[in-house]
This record gives sequence, structure tokens and C-alpha cells, in this order.
Amino acid sequence: MAVPSPGAGGTVLRGRWSWPLTPRPEVVRPFLRPASRYGVGHRGVDLAGQPGQPVLAVDDGVVSHVGVIAGRGTVTVVHTSGLRSTYEPVDAGVRRGDLVVRGSPLGSLSEVGSHCGALACLHLGAIRDADYLDPLTLLGGARVRLLPLR
Repeated sequence: MAVPSPGAGGTVLRGRWSWPLTPRPEVVRPFLRPASRYGVGHRGVDLAGQPGQPVLAVDDGVVSHVGVIAGRGTVTVVHTSGLRSTYEPVDAGVRRGDLVVRGSPLGSLSEVGSHCGALACLHLGAIRDADYLDPLTLLGGARVRLLPLR
């Protein structure tokens, strides 16, 4: 379902992605939008997992990046919607240019590079152009907040 994206002038697909870990993982740390482009925030969600657990593509697309950033294995997929999904830390099983389908393995959750302390977790990011989005809105797992009309 496409809905207007507040303040961005575009649309965001809601509930379109599938979960990158099975069974559906616990959200260890939610998305926190930074106040400015380079401000403090959490540009994705951290999902509880187990080392070696398969990391799955959230939607069909093309792998645009596989590498190590800040000591963590990372994978990025560009989707047909134009959105990009990012995954870390991952021991990649794919290469740049590979076509992936929703639910296909990208690699496995790495023991090295988790920023969840003693827990293993997958950091999932969602990017449209240069803007980070809350991946939970795409997974259909975001909390709904009702605001007054006035």
C-alpha cells in the first residue's frame, strides 16, 4: 500500500517487505530519526538473532554492495521500488550484481561487528534517495500513533 510520506513529497510503501530473519525477530533497538542530516540518531532497526542465522532479502532486487565497513560485513540491495535495504553484520553469500528474490539468503548473521553488546543482532536499514526511513513501516511492524486533528 502506498501512502504519502510526511514532509518528503513522495510515497513510502508500507508493509511491503518481508522480515530478514525467521522466525520474526524481536526489535532490540528501534529507528531514531536524526534531527539533521549528520545528527545523532539510529538509522535503522536492530533485530535479535543468532550467529550463523540466515539473513534474507526483504524484497526482490540487485545486490549493489558487499564489503566491510567499520569492521562489519555489509550487504546492500537496490529494490525495484527504488528503495535500498542494508544489512550488517553479515558474512555475505552474495556478490555485487547478483539478483535476489524476497526471502532468498544474502549470507549469515556474523558474530563479529554486532553493536548490540553481548547479543547477536542484525541492523536493517532502509534508504530512499539520501533519506533514511524506518524499516518497521516497510515491514508492517511500526506502532501507530494517533495525533489530534488540531
